[in-house]
Amino acid sequence: MRIALKAVIALAACATLAAAADKPNFSGEWSLDLDKSNFGPMPPPSALSRKIQHNDPEMTMEQTTTGGPQGDQTVKFKYSTDGKETSNEIMGNPAKTTAAWDGNALVISMSLDAGGNEIKITDRVTLSDDGKVMTDAQHLVLPQGELDLTYVLNKK
Repeated sequence: MRIALKAVIALAACATLAAAADKPNFSGEWSLDLDKSNFGPMPPPSALSRKIQHNDPEMTMEQTTTGGPQGDQTVKFKYSTDGKETSNEIMGNPAKTTAAWDGNALVISMSLDAGGNEIKITDRVTLSDDGKVMTDAQHLVLPQGELDLTYVLNKK
């Protein structure tokens, strides 16, 4: 009986480790594929790139955008993929951020107050099986309404 119990516990531990190992790693340099991305009614940027360092649960991202509604800008974000809240900044406004795994998708939720207007952004980030394409399905809740955008990025 004890041997069977030990075997079950060992199998459960191995399954847990295997599940953790299956999580995608987003590390690398990424460039926007404008043809595959969808910005809805928003004008797309001329170019967008992301540099990501991902050592679970820590993840940092530097995003550089050229053109588009916000003009040229570089923003840096830090996340903790275990659901712990982190602080970031968007256009000079402090933002509270959480990130957590939903299967193999990383769901990032951000909220901020921009001049008395509450903005909520939810990203669902996935990686293709070959690790060469990252898709970021973004849902924004703005005072003017809700908006969905899709960023498709190719690994450089």
